[in-house]
Amino acid sequence: MSRPRIVVLGGAGDMGYRAVKELVASQKVDVVIADYRVERAQALAGSLTPAPEVRFVDAQSRQSLLAALEGANVAVNCIGPFYRYADKVLPAAIAAGVNYVDICDDDDATVKLLSFDSMARRRGTTAIIGMGWTPGLSNLLARRGADRMDQVTDIDITWVGSTADSEGQAVIAHVIHAVTRDVPIFQAGEWVTVPAMTGLKEVEFPPPIGRVQAYYTGHPEPVTIPRFLANVQNVTLRGYLLPADIQALSRGLVDLDLVSTEKKVDAMVGLLQPLLPLLSRMGQTAAPAISGLRVDVAGAKDGHPVHYSFVVEDTMDRLTGIPPAIVALMLASGEIELPGVVPPEGGLPVERILSRLAERDIEIEEV
Repeated sequence: MSRPRIVVLGGAGDMGYRAVKELVASQKVDVVIADYRVERAQALAGSLTPAPEVRFVDAQSRQSLLAALEGANVAVNCIGPFYRYADKVLPAAIAAGVNYVDICDDDDATVKLLSFDSMARRRGTTAIIGMGWTPGLSNLLARRGADRMDQVTDIDITWVGSTADSEGQAVIAHVIHAVTRDVPIFQAGEWVTVPAMTGLKEVEFPPPIGRVQAYYTGHPEPVTIPRFLANVQNVTLRGYLLPADIQALSRGLVDLDLVSTEKKVDAMVGLLQPLLPLLSRMGQTAAPAISGLRVDVAGAKDGHPVHYSFVVEDTMDRLTGIPPAIVALMLASGEIELPGVVPPEGGLPVERILSRLAERDIEIEEV
């Protein structure tokens, strides 16, 4: 009997490579690296045992996507930025009859992905969206806190990302997209939009991150969580970039009208990428090569107010690349069977996934 085959789209990228390594290390599935950059994919494949198959894929071509997905049981989509490519990749996976997991971290792309739910249900496809760091771990921890309560009212999520922790173009494009426009939050039971980089709030993380002044950014959690956690009243998402001086740079890009169009964003990404090692040392203190997540959940239990806070810190590639690999293995084995397009809080086995993350030394701290 042949083993399940998992195709990692964008598998040679900053986040995708980690998913590839986890899947190969499991020795439970055959792995295919599908990437536009074939030479980079081949170099990664040659460093692993057994060496995965390599395929070319162009996310802008439906035929290329279908060819890359041929023979797959599960697709892990790591092709970013997701606001540009997600709604091209998921329908191709559904058409190919391939179960799917991604690390989509853009709120507007997430709205589009949710619209494919009925299509996925008709085809019998399971699509787990936003199963990375944030979203992903953030959603699971929101669900963990909510499951301990009779009623959840408030979920406040904060991420901290370091410029020393990733140099990928898609990550830079995503951050620019997240901090340069009006973004969604869920407030008093309704979706509203607020300007990014407002709503400053002091949030405490363990060392080496420490205390940060986080602000609203565009992410999927406020889009999905109210759909799947009944009666929640407020869902907010804030972020912060290390080092601190990067915040001023981000505001300057907006004020100077340097990122108001897709063409300008692409130009700025090309300019910033080679400067990241320098930018990570802006100011008096260099940024640590570590990223973090804090999830605060408030509500009531037995008529009394309760509050839970969860924190995790690790490198961005581990936080983002390992969770989708775990879920992909669960999809491949039949351990997860959910119809349609579902975010992590929509029915995944939270404690089982967190336990498997702990086996990989990603520990959730309760504070």
